[in-house]
This record gives sequence, structure tokens and C-alpha cells, in this order.
Amino acid sequence: MAKFQRHIFICTNEREALDERGCCKARGASEVAEAFKRKLHEQGFRRIVRPNKAGCLDQCAFGVVVVVYPDNVWYGRVTVADVDEIIERHIRRGEVVQRLVIPDDKLTGIAPPS
Repeated sequence: MAKFQRHIFICTNEREALDERGCCKARGASEVAEAFKRKLHEQGFRRIVRPNKAGCLDQCAFGVVVVVYPDNVWYGRVTVADVDEIIERHIRRGEVVQRLVIPDDKLTGIAPPS
């Protein structure tokens, strides 16, 4: 089996309604994940680019969060309306959709000691 060229991870994590961080699921993650799956297939990317539902990506303040690997590009506040643009610009043309990027200094992961 050939390797996928890219993986698109879509956070679909769900938290309790009272959690102040909110969650991607409540912000439409299931619909975003389904849109990626359908549109990638329709545009001929089946078995080339794999959309994956993911658990928590630890960027709750930016939900719905989408990360594209191996490019290591993190997108935040993604809606179904953004899916076509991400596929056309990032996946097809290799252009990062800057208006949706979560800046590195805003990502909540902790860098390993150097």
C-alpha cells in the first residue's frame, strides 16, 4: 500500500458543557471532518491525503483545530466554509492559509528542553 502524502487531523474532542475551554465538537468539528472526507474524495485525493478524526489536540481556545502533517501547519477556528480553501490552497497548491494559522507562540504545547 502506498503511503499517504499528507494527513489532516481534525480535533473532534468533546468536553462537558460547563468546561470553560469549550471543545471542538461543540464548534462544529464533526461537520468539518465530514466535509474534509467528502471533498478530498470528490477532488481525487482519496488514498493520497487522509483526513483523520482526532482526540484533543490541546488547542481548545482555537477550536475547531486542524493540523496538516507532515507540513506541521496548525489551523484554528476552522469551519465547513474554510474546507474548500484549505484543500485548494494548502493541499493542491502548497500554500498555507495564513488567516487560519495558529501562530507557534500561541500553541499550548511545551517545547522540550534544549
